[in-house]
Amino acid sequence: MFRVSNFVVGVANTLVMLVGISAIGYSIYMFVHQGVTDCESAIRAPLLTTGCILFVVSLIGVIGSCFKENFAMVSYLIILFTGIVALMGGIVALMGFSIFLFFVTNKGAGHVVSGRGYREYRTYEFSTWLNGFVGGKRWVGIRSCLAEARVCDDLSDGPVSQIADAFYHKNLSPIQSGCCKPPSDCNFEFRNATMWMPPTKNETAVGANNNEDCGTWSNVQTELCYNCNACKAGVLANIRAKWRNLLVFNICLLILLIIVYSCGCCARRNNRTARKSDHA
Repeated sequence: MFRVSNFVVGVANTLVMLVGISAIGYSIYMFVHQGVTDCESAIRAPLLTTGCILFVVSLIGVIGSCFKENFAMVSYLIILFTGIVALMGGIVALMGFSIFLFFVTNKGAGHVVSGRGYREYRTYEFSTWLNGFVGGKRWVGIRSCLAEARVCDDLSDGPVSQIADAFYHKNLSPIQSGCCKPPSDCNFEFRNATMWMPPTKNETAVGANNNEDCGTWSNVQTELCYNCNACKAGVLANIRAKWRNLLVFNICLLILLIIVYSCGCCARRNNRTARKSDHA
């Protein structure tokens, strides 16, 4: 039992330490590198802080488990217990917010377009409260990140990007549907996945359908429909879809921390036993 518990805590914290070192290294790289995007620069300080915390805590765990330092192990267990309590509180808050998010977005599942394999989204389908997250200056930053992340590049690869019928039956993500193509009711002509031509004067007028996104679309690859309300709605739909994943991840993380904490308690008891044996 001595070897198993100490080994598990040691290995787990060694892996976490490597993650912390990687986070510290990458954040330092972003601080000194000039070609970092605005989105990457926004996470430099939080990433550095997180990396330092992970490194220090895991180092204490390694010292306590591998070198049988009981004080270090007790300190590690206190920190880990505090983290477990905080994470449990966060999970409860996430559950409550997830329920709230479900009710305020119950109309925001998107609508099916005839003859299309994807859904399309509109901001009015979401609550005013949620729309505040993609309004004003906030959207400027989000739009910049979407463009820098090249979220539409995947649509430009392969034969599907060049064949209209194949593209129309493609299952697009909410962000791809809202940000990478014009809305279907604009009646744009497909040229490829990210290039669309407006209808001619003899066809349905662009403004006739009262969709302002029709005039917002741009074939400039860094703009596309990033300024469209449909893109904002796609981001909101994506948030709703990913929120549940975040909750599941936190629950799995909590279970993992409890397992490591339990092994840590066994390792602490083993350290005390070993010290008594050494003094005997």
